[in-house]
Amino acid sequence: MTQPQTFPFGQEHVRIYRETGGETGHIWKEGSTVLLLTTAGRKTGKPGTTPLIYAVDGDRYVIVASQGGAPTDPGWYRNLVKTPEVELQVGPEVFRARATTARGDERERLWRKANEVWPHYDEYATRTDREIPVVVLERV
Repeated sequence: MTQPQTFPFGQEHVRIYRETGGETGHIWKEGSTVLLLTTAGRKTGKPGTTPLIYAVDGDRYVIVASQGGAPTDPGWYRNLVKTPEVELQVGPEVFRARATTARGDERERLWRKANEVWPHYDEYATRTDREIPVVVLERV
């Protein structure tokens, strides 16, 4: 009998991704692509890293602050609102980026693009009353 494929999650995902330069962990469940986002803690200033599914929009990266449809925004999102300068690792490449929250028509367009990579976002949106933020990451 074939064993089900397991996928790294949380800080184990971060560790494996970094150790392998993204060779393991960049492609994740259902073929989605994952980057590592490092933000400065809004209270402590200490760096914290989160693996997140991303879509590509030209030379920009798009992430969604869904937290599975939780009623509040994830901590990493609140961190980058306070300090929008972040570090990204996409595969083997590590670089600085600036985060902005998409609004209006751009948000809607990027939401659709993100759903092409991870179709569960539409389901997550039904679980919460908040508008789930869509974040654009641009290399600096």
